[in-house]
Amino acid sequence: MIQILLVDDQHLIRQGLKSMLESNAEIQVIGEAENGQRALEQIPALQPDIVLMDVRMPVMDGVATTKAIAQQYPDVKVLVLTTFDDDEYVFQAMRVGAKGYLLKDTEPDELMLAIRSVYKGQTLLGPGLFEKALIPIPVPVPSVEPPPELAQLTPRELDVLRLIASGANNREIAESLFLSENTVKNYVTNILSRLSLRDRTQAALFAHSLFSGLK
Repeated sequence: MIQILLVDDQHLIRQGLKSMLESNAEIQVIGEAENGQRALEQIPALQPDIVLMDVRMPVMDGVATTKAIAQQYPDVKVLVLTTFDDDEYVFQAMRVGAKGYLLKDTEPDELMLAIRSVYKGQTLLGPGLFEKALIPIPVPVPSVEPPPELAQLTPRELDVLRLIASGANNREIAESLFLSENTVKNYVTNILSRLSLRDRTQAALFAHSLFSGLK
């Protein structure tokens, strides 16, 4: 049973999500909160597997709450619900520990699949959002020179990193570079380790911004 804590400042949305989620025998909604502060107060007692998190809320928003959860309760996974105009919030939430994000109008079956994926430890970007995630984020850049960590990557690893930035999965990378999928997985693992990145979502964001800046 996957135990969920719903966090959204709109009561109707919480009730709609609860009804939809509890129609699935695998999922149990064990609590609700109208803002991040209330969520943090409930987590120690409830011990949810996943927090389904809105990003725009009064008192304490989803980004600050996600950061606090990642620091204080690393076993609790955060799945962010968003609208298209929440991009900046979502990017920040992913940086501080969210495991994925979806649009609020996601189909029920896709939401169920996303919850199962995040529960298993996978990082998820909702349909139609990957391309938006690859838009360079306007942040101060101290230098136009590539980070020194890139010098540690082999030419083949740089090829893999560029393809990750384009949104290619392991199978597509393998076909493009004439490699086996296992070899690609090894390259991805090495890239994440050498660049001190958490997962391939961070790698995609990092690489897209980097390669765009070097054009």
